[in-house]
Amino acid sequence: MSFALVIDDNQQTARALVEMLTLLGVAGRTAFSPTAALQIVSHDTPEVIFLDVHMPGVDGFEVLSYLRREPRLEHTPVFVITSDDQPEMALRARQLGARGILLKPISLDMLENALREIGRIS
Repeated sequence: MSFALVIDDNQQTARALVEMLTLLGVAGRTAFSPTAALQIVSHDTPEVIFLDVHMPGVDGFEVLSYLRREPRLEHTPVFVITSDDQPEMALRARQLGARGILLKPISLDMLENALREIGRIS
C-alpha cells in the first residue's frame, strides 16, 4: 500500500497534515520522531515524505541525509516542512536532496501543489 509519511515532533501539525492528505485522497502515516520514522522506513517505502527539520536530538537534515544514502529511498521525494524561512536553511535542504520546502503553516493548496509536482495527483 502506498502512503505519504509525515515526520514531525509536533503531533498536532503531523496529524493535521495527514488529515489534509486524506482530503486529497492520499493515505498518510505519522512519525513523531526521527527514530519512529526510521523504524517505519526500514519496513515500508513511502511514496513521498514530509519532513520537519527542527526536531530535538536528530534533526531533519540528518534524517534527509540518511534517506539519500539508503538505496531503496534515495529517489523518494522529500519535502521539508518548516517555519524557518532563512535562505541558508532552504539551500541546505536542497543540497541534501529535498524536492521542495513548504513553509508552516501548511495549507491544503500548498500540499496539493507538492503532490501535483511529483505526479501523485493531477
